[in-house]
Amino acid sequence: MTQPANPQPPRGWILYDDSCGVCRRWVALFANTLRRHGFGLAPLQAAWVRDELALEPDRLLDDLRLLLADGRQLAGADVYRHVMRCIGWAWPLYLFSITPGLRRVFDGSYRTFAANRHRVAGACGLRRH
Repeated sequence: MTQPANPQPPRGWILYDDSCGVCRRWVALFANTLRRHGFGLAPLQAAWVRDELALEPDRLLDDLRLLLADGRQLAGADVYRHVMRCIGWAWPLYLFSITPGLRRVFDGSYRTFAANRHRVAGACGLRRH
């Protein structure tokens, strides 16, 4: 792995689409909380991220991703579940996301939002990078 500018966080790297206004706003709002809980943040477009994930270029920006300290990778709604489980005040949201039946709602909501995030960013006036 090509080393990122910052040392490896204890829990891993949350990797987001830096061309998405919503994603950049989300990162800005929660960066301090995520860092306090052991997560680093990096754009999916960073060279070291592209190299580490080894995904086809057309799949790289499909989902939010989490590169765990042990090398495992999570994507999409599973990233949110993992992070919520690590943050005390988010635990009730984590329980919602794993409850049978509600898990499908959570996953479907994530998938719908992810597929339309650039439209949402445009409608909210969050410019693309």
